[in-house]
Amino acid sequence: MHRDGEGDRIFLDRTIEAFVRIAILAILLAWCFDIVRPFIVPFAWAIIIAIGLYPGYERLTHLLNGRRNLAAVIMCLLCFALLLVPALLLSASLVGEVHTVIGAFGHESLKIPPLPDAVAQLPLIGDDIARIWSEGSSNFTAVLVEIEPELKVALRWTIGVAGGAGVGVLHILVAILIAGFLLAQAEAGQRASAAFARRLAGARGVEFAKLSEATIRSVTRGILGVALIQSLLAGLGWLAIGVPAAGLWALLALVMCVVQIGILPITVAILIYVFFQVGTLTFLVFLAWSLFVYSLEHILKPVLLGRGVDVPMAVIFVGAIGGFLSAGIIGLFVGSVVLVLGYKLLVAWLNGGAESDEHAAAMTPAQNHPPQG
Repeated sequence: MHRDGEGDRIFLDRTIEAFVRIAILAILLAWCFDIVRPFIVPFAWAIIIAIGLYPGYERLTHLLNGRRNLAAVIMCLLCFALLLVPALLLSASLVGEVHTVIGAFGHESLKIPPLPDAVAQLPLIGDDIARIWSEGSSNFTAVLVEIEPELKVALRWTIGVAGGAGVGVLHILVAILIAGFLLAQAEAGQRASAAFARRLAGARGVEFAKLSEATIRSVTRGILGVALIQSLLAGLGWLAIGVPAAGLWALLALVMCVVQIGILPITVAILIYVFFQVGTLTFLVFLAWSLFVYSLEHILKPVLLGRGVDVPMAVIFVGAIGGFLSAGIIGLFVGSVVLVLGYKLLVAWLNGGAESDEHAAAMTPAQNHPPQG
């Protein structure tokens, strides 16, 4: 009995000691996570940018005779010029338009402009549009009172988007800087990721790491890259022609391009608006620009996407929208990439398990019935 009591005491002491160690480790991990949480999304975006730019960075390094730091600096400057400058212009437009609308509501000076006669004469829908427009023009205050709850929700969302645009630009800046550092240390990063993958997934870790790299590069170049190029060029065109809220339309176009709906619906609506607002020559130039921007999807995707990304559209849609709702502009990109990556790794893991089961099933009869000698 004495030995049993002593054994119970030793077991209890070890259990308490293990619990204290686990509790301290959990507290430390939670504390560390709370500290680095603001940097998780920018750092994830930086990794995505670095992986997407790595082939171009390697070619530039070769042209510069192996000067990796200089190549990384040049890649960062190119990213700033191609991404940050248009993003700043469109963000400024978005914030300015939101402040203008809010000020007009505050001073009750927002007026509905007269409907162009050409719109009222459109077949099938012209009469209905004219009637609704006339009711809003004659008694706009009553219309506002009627839709006040929905209007508050829409304004709150728009203000949040406008405020998040500045934060998103700052995140892009930080992500590009981190991506430049990651590119300069690419070899060490590859060794570290391979070692981590082996520790995490054993023999298949390196295979999963290569699959992750290929998936991120395909999604970044073939989906996100094309969406970003299209939305930025379209937004700059809308800004130049004087389309109201060009920044907001560019943001909406970016979301629609990422979720694979495309830029065509917004382009058609804006073309109709511009047709009634500008002269024929200006409209034709703008039409040519819009057709060029729209055709980029069909020109760049086959080149940048390579063999393509065999992923259901719902995965990209949910990842993009969920990331946008949780982390703003950067989450739009990071969410789609992370969810696609998770899907591809899950499929690879399941296929690996199926292959193992098939191999075991093929080996079982030979093991149960050895050849007779």
